[in-house]
Amino acid sequence: MKFRPLHDRVMVKREEDDERTPGGIIIPDTAKEKPMKGKVIAVGSGIRSEDGKITPLDVQKGDIVLIGKWSGTEVKMDGEEYVIVKESDVMGILA
Repeated sequence: MKFRPLHDRVMVKREEDDERTPGGIIIPDTAKEKPMKGKVIAVGSGIRSEDGKITPLDVQKGDIVLIGKWSGTEVKMDGEEYVIVKESDVMGILA
């Protein structure tokens, strides 16, 4: 797959949570929430300021990030589901 987000956009693959609770209860697919954690697959070149300079993004390919459950645009490429979000929709990078 060849895809590069434009400007301040970030491509994230959501990571699935465990199907069991700590108590051992299995959660069915219909009751699962969208995961908020994901891995950055690709990033754009950065934000262009008013004077024309490009400011690079803080997130990098391979970072594990937190995003909102309903933020971004979901796309499907090569059978995989991804979310395209603006860098401002990324709440933080997990260390």
